Amino acid sequence: MKTLILAFIALGAQAQPLETVPHVDLKKYMGKWFEIASFPQRFQKGCNCTTAEYTLTEKGYVIVENRCNKDSINGKLSYIKGKAFVVENSGNAKLKVQFFWPFKGKYWIIDLADDYSYAVVGHPNKNYLWILSRTSTMTDSLYQQITSRMAEKGFDVAKLQRTKQAL
Repeated sequence: MKTLILAFIALGAQAQPLETVPHVDLKKYMGKWFEIASFPQRFQKGCNCTTAEYTLTEKGYVIVENRCNKDSINGKLSYIKGKAFVVENSGNAKLKVQFFWPFKGKYWIIDLADDYSYAVVGHPNKNYLWILSRTSTMTDSLYQQITSRMAEKGFDVAKLQRTKQAL
C-alpha cells in the first residue's frame, strides 16, 4: 500500500501544471548562458561546453545561437541558429523557439535568479530541462537548491546530466 501511495504522489507531482516565473526582463536575459546540466536529448548527443546566446532584435523576436563541442571539450564546434518568439501575456517567461520551419518548441523560464545569474528552462511536459548560468560553473549548494525546486515542480531530476565545460 505504501508503494501505491508513493506512486500516486509521484504521479500527482508529475501531473501538476508547470508554472513559469512571473516576469522576465528580456534585455537582462539577453547574452551568453552556459549549460550547467540538462536532460539528455538526441539533438544534443555528445555535446560539451554547451552555450546559448540570445540577442533581442528590433522586430521584437530573439535570435538564438546554440554552440557546443562534439564528443570532448576540445571537439569540433557544432552550431545552430534559430529564433524565439515571446508568447503574449506570459510576462516574457514563455517563448516559442524555432530552429527548423515550421516547427516551434516551448521554452518556458521556470526559475530565474533575481540578478539573472542563473535560469532554468523547461517544457510543460517535463521531458526537457536545462539549468543555465552566466558562468561556466555553479556551486554545488546552488545546484542542489535548484534541483530541489525542480523536483518539487514534478521534474525527474535523477535524469539530469551535468554538462562538461572548459574551465
